[in-house]
Amino acid sequence: MEKQQKTNDYEDDDVLEPPINFSMVEDGIFRSGFPQPANFPFLRSLSLRSIIYLCPEPYPEENLEFLRSQNIRLLQFGIEGKTDPAILIPKDTILEALKILIDVRNHPVLIHCKRGKHRTGCLVGCLRKFQNWCLSSVFEEYQRFAGVKARPTDLRFIEAFDIMRLRQCLYSIIYQYQGYGSNKRRLVYRDENLQKPQTMKV
Repeated sequence: MEKQQKTNDYEDDDVLEPPINFSMVEDGIFRSGFPQPANFPFLRSLSLRSIIYLCPEPYPEENLEFLRSQNIRLLQFGIEGKTDPAILIPKDTILEALKILIDVRNHPVLIHCKRGKHRTGCLVGCLRKFQNWCLSSVFEEYQRFAGVKARPTDLRFIEAFDIMRLRQCLYSIIYQYQGYGSNKRRLVYRDENLQKPQTMKV
């Protein structure tokens, strides 16, 4: 009964407050900082299918209840949020998150970490490289969200990330670009070549 009441609260709340640092990346892809309960009505309005969560900490139970009530899949890729330049961003984890991100069957999808700046910025930056954005535009977008807390180590990671690894991982997938704007491209997959993604923690 209590869970039903919470679900009704999400549905009846007319105040739509987005999470911090919220923005649309492109059609069907959004980014933000960590959603709070006050943001649940707004998230519901997005009709999300999936959330890509980039922190190692367990997801709060209240957030999990909301996801269950809306049939949203949680896909967790635990990346430590460290400022120490000696701690490297795990390339393989970003690669796995990108595979989920470009699969349109997971859309609409929200990417978030804690503040929506560094880990989220790295993942979006690598997506932009896959979309053939020039580095100056990729860096400008990263810095727009990171502000004065932009990290040179993040920019070096994005610049060095080998996007060919992602293309090679897709060798068995039949895909094509659908152009709907110079900076907006999505992939169309032949369903029989992919398994349905499951809720995961990496």
